[in-house]
Amino acid sequence: MGELAVEKHVKYILTIEKEKDNFESAVIEHIRLNGAYWGLTTLDILGKLNTVDQDEVVSWLMECQHESGGFGGNIGHDPHLLFTLSAIQVLALFDKIDALDIDKVSNYIAGLQNEDGSFSGDMWGEIDTRFSYIAICSLALLNCLDKIDVDKAVKYIVSCKNLDGGFGCTPGGESHAGQIFCCVGALAITGSLHHVDKDLLGWWLCERQVKSGGLNGRPEKLPDVCYSWWVLTSLIMIDRAHWIDKQKLIRFILDSQDKENGGISDRPEDAVDVYHTYFGVAGLSLLEYPGLKAIDPAYALPVDVVNRIFVCR
Repeated sequence: MGELAVEKHVKYILTIEKEKDNFESAVIEHIRLNGAYWGLTTLDILGKLNTVDQDEVVSWLMECQHESGGFGGNIGHDPHLLFTLSAIQVLALFDKIDALDIDKVSNYIAGLQNEDGSFSGDMWGEIDTRFSYIAICSLALLNCLDKIDVDKAVKYIVSCKNLDGGFGCTPGGESHAGQIFCCVGALAITGSLHHVDKDLLGWWLCERQVKSGGLNGRPEKLPDVCYSWWVLTSLIMIDRAHWIDKQKLIRFILDSQDKENGGISDRPEDAVDVYHTYFGVAGLSLLEYPGLKAIDPAYALPVDVVNRIFVCR
């Protein structure tokens, strides 16, 4: 199993941040703001956020903002809720949320709520419970939840609950661990976890652990390091994390490292990427792996960052 290769992972993240012409950089060019969130949050959990030039990052990030108030995945790209939350989270890491015109950003987000309480991801109207979580999380971080109809938002999320205790992307959609995180996270932030059948959902989530110790996102799928986040956060928020074998999950994540060049892959022996590196390290943080900063399971930010935001109000 070995140990977490901290310095290798730091070097890997700093390398992909600086190299703009390689394959990995090219394929995430349109979601680079998400990539910045994954990489920078990983560095912060590892206690290495000081290895980046925060002024350079913030300057680039603000160039990704659209006149509507939302953020695109990179400079010149269309705004979307997905990238807007990442922008807020990155600024939170650096204690720079005051760089935003909060009214402008919050109005953009609130303007995407639909009559039934759901949220569209952007002006083109796709609806998904991911966007409900993103809107609620973003507005909570900006202290602007009063700009939306929270009761309607919660009612819509609850309408996406299934007979197995899980949640789908829309009413009637298949239960999926990623969607469950979004719904449970949004309900946690809004103080609405009483809508969750914790034992039923906990059973469904703990059934995601396979023989290797890894977790999958739905029945009969392969395990994937990223579900160390999507599943474990939900179990923590409903107080059922003790229902899985944590040591086997730690071993699965550590076995998915590239110990020579850094980075974490979806499962052992596969190619690494920044997405799985973040979710692997964040999963280890949730599992209280030694030497890592604690991360908040609902806001997906280090606990000290979340405390700074809410204590300073």
